Amino acid sequence: MDAKQLKWFYLFLLSLIWGSSFILIKRGLVGLTAIQVGSLRIIFAALFLLIVGFSSLKKISRRQWKFVALTSVFGTFIPAFFFAIAETQVDSSIVAILNSLTPLNTLVLGIIAFGIQFQKRQVLGVFVGLIGCLLLVLSGASAHPGQNYYYVLLVVIATICYAINVNLIKKYLPDLNSLSITTGNFTVLLIPALIILSTTDFTQRINLEATQHSILFVMILGVLGTGIANVLFFKLIQMSSPVFATSVTYLIPIVAFFWGLLDNEMLTPVQFFGAFIILIGVYLSAKK
Repeated sequence: MDAKQLKWFYLFLLSLIWGSSFILIKRGLVGLTAIQVGSLRIIFAALFLLIVGFSSLKKISRRQWKFVALTSVFGTFIPAFFFAIAETQVDSSIVAILNSLTPLNTLVLGIIAFGIQFQKRQVLGVFVGLIGCLLLVLSGASAHPGQNYYYVLLVVIATICYAINVNLIKKYLPDLNSLSITTGNFTVLLIPALIILSTTDFTQRINLEATQHSILFVMILGVLGTGIANVLFFKLIQMSSPVFATSVTYLIPIVAFFWGLLDNEMLTPVQFFGAFIILIGVYLSAKK
């Protein structure tokens, strides 16, 4: 498989994995708190990566460790908690759709902070995407008064963190292999995640059946949806571009939407329209 085919293969594989992550978070929240879901997600991913990628840490130079630490905070730590907290108030399919703002934020931050070139059409895409986002959120707040749509701000912040992450990797870690970056990320985060988990009532919950089921879902999320997926994602960034890599968010909402249907989540017609507008904005901003 040549490089062009391989990058599309990674893109579709990541869409399946990450599109399923939102329902796994939702299942994890049945028996765990959002903080516990975020912590365990990091811990399981870290343990898995240290087993399979410990030797890759020696490839990280002293100069590169500070950027590895930065990407761990923006690419994993903050989003892991913010997505879980958001899903305590908002449907998983809505969170997945809002995750599609990542390429738009990648473009904006790339222009402002990293000096990448842009075209007028891409700027138009950013504004179109923002309009779609507002339509989706306002319609959702009206149709689902029992859900607190202020929590979508956490999702937006998480997508900005993702955008910072991919630009940092492309600019400062282009020559470091993806397994080293990912293993380094979670080596940095393991101790903080353990400390945060220890401050919760996890030990009191662990014998409950609902908690044990939730731990299983979060284990799958951590190993597959975080550990393995991040290795693939960082590889995709290095072999393509930040905007192409984050265009995986075109496909994530489709996968997440079908999982949501199976879990009795429904979008209103206006929300569908808002989601469609967001994807148009992403297309305009990402298209060369």
